[in-house]
Amino acid sequence: MTPRDWLVLAVLCLDAVVLGVVQLMFLPLSFDGYLLPNLGGFPLPLMALLAAVTTPWLVSVAGSLSDRLAVALAPLAAWILTIAVVGMFGPGGDVLLTADVRSLVLFACGALPSAIVLGRVLANSITAPR
Repeated sequence: MTPRDWLVLAVLCLDAVVLGVVQLMFLPLSFDGYLLPNLGGFPLPLMALLAAVTTPWLVSVAGSLSDRLAVALAPLAAWILTIAVVGMFGPGGDVLLTADVRSLVLFACGALPSAIVLGRVLANSITAPR
């Protein structure tokens, strides 16, 4: 990998951290009349959809930098670590990952599609000519 590739990988990992923090901060967003219209408190799964799109994309771009699995895994690992650390020991000691379905949906929507993309990167690295 060239120094430019390492810089791109560092930016991808930083993006994963920032996206993880933003997704955790807006995870409780719902139609409760406070920020959005009042529809009986119906939760808005916008952050789960954002995680389902951005995290696999970060893994895919990182996988295009190198054939090594660790390079493609780096943004996913940064995102999972951010979700775990900030979610459990958030700002001011707040617990952002609560014991409800939204936390599980956020994690599933970010990690599962990324794992599928990671598997595709691994398959491409195994079958690539050397």
